[in-house]
Amino acid sequence: MITPRLTVWYNTRCPVCDAGIRRQRDKLIVAVKSGRIAFRDINLEPEALVGHGATLEDIRRRLHATDANGRLLVGADVAIAVWRLTPGEPWLAALAGNPVVRPITRFVYDRFADLLYAWNRGCRRW
Repeated sequence: MITPRLTVWYNTRCPVCDAGIRRQRDKLIVAVKSGRIAFRDINLEPEALVGHGATLEDIRRRLHATDANGRLLVGADVAIAVWRLTPGEPWLAALAGNPVVRPITRFVYDRFADLLYAWNRGCRRW
């Protein structure tokens, strides 16, 4: 079995998160089928990242991923890593992930994630 270059943990109960991941997964179908990238529903494996210090609520709030070396990525850094692997989107990873822009990317991602998390909690999605 191939060790995925990236395993992305996300919340399928959030309609925005689920739609975004489905869109990316469709673009990465060859990588998914070959096992180079995996998308996992944290609601099915809530203890999956406890060893990294990430709780279920942490993962419901922000995307989390592990790379092939077992390193944990969180939030915007996950989006950047996925864009790097997505055909036609490495330019987006280069732009959002460059050292000057990355702090802004993280800030914007975190504020959006906070709003989305609050909306999902308000709608009692879990």
